[in-house]
Amino acid sequence: MSILITGIQGFVGSNLTKNWNGQFPLYGLDINPSPKEGVIRIFSWDELGKVPKVEAIVHLAGKAHDTKNDGLAEAYFQINTELTKKIFDYFLQSDAQTFIFFSSVKAAADRVEGEILTEDINPNPIGPYGESKILAEKYILKIGGQDPRAKDKKIYILRPCMIHGPGNKGNLNLLYDAVKKGIPWPLGAYENRRSFCSIDNIAFVVKELIQRNNVPCGIYHVSDDEALATNDLIGLICGSLGRKARIWRIPKGLMNSVAGIGSKLHLPLNKERLKKLTENYVVSNAKIKTALGIEKMPVSAREGLKKTLENFK
Repeated sequence: MSILITGIQGFVGSNLTKNWNGQFPLYGLDINPSPKEGVIRIFSWDELGKVPKVEAIVHLAGKAHDTKNDGLAEAYFQINTELTKKIFDYFLQSDAQTFIFFSSVKAAADRVEGEILTEDINPNPIGPYGESKILAEKYILKIGGQDPRAKDKKIYILRPCMIHGPGNKGNLNLLYDAVKKGIPWPLGAYENRRSFCSIDNIAFVVKELIQRNNVPCGIYHVSDDEALATNDLIGLICGSLGRKARIWRIPKGLMNSVAGIGSKLHLPLNKERLKKLTENYVVSNAKIKTALGIEKMPVSAREGLKKTLENFK
């Protein structure tokens, strides 16, 4: 079964390539068409018409969430929305039978209201990243439901939470570097819980969707089975470094006061950042597990994070 992966040179694409090496004939689309082990050929975007017949398309290419530079809103919509439309239109006119679009939980909600985020939520993204992703989702659902060419094809929208694995880049790396430098975690009084997603679980889900013919089309959240507190994550990082965790449980009232002062003086720790650092963001993966007929994901949250942290070394 041949597969075309867009954005194949990126973090997720590179890991899927390694995970599936030798299992499938793989082709890629990327701004960087350099050869890659395990890939027959990588095409540049203007060579889309030269891509040979494939049976599945995994659309990973997109502009990642960058909280420091949301001002470049147009780039998000050009890449996450318009490029997705182009690739989906290509899929409809092609012989490919399966289309998997990587959206994000941020397309559903910037913050989780209640205990857990499920697919039943009425999407309310905040900011150009989530907004551009939800527009792409809506296009796929609308055209996929109207175009006769979509009949008998499999169309999936995946909303993963924070993906981690070898080659990871992002907030997890920043936290790791801070702990490695011996900087104490001052927010130990907040027992917030967050969902993560191992790249191995991502590879498993995508492979199952491609190979099976009995999984209903639609939107699926993807995460590890367990949500972890930030304090637990600090403990895992320290364990990988072979040192004792330095967690300060400063009273919440004091930290809230400090954040309030930070907001007035435009300091790094302000009310908004404190809320982001201490909020819960727990994602349900019950729907995808039910669809696949499994009780648990292949890799636990702790196992996956330990693998990622070992790679950081």
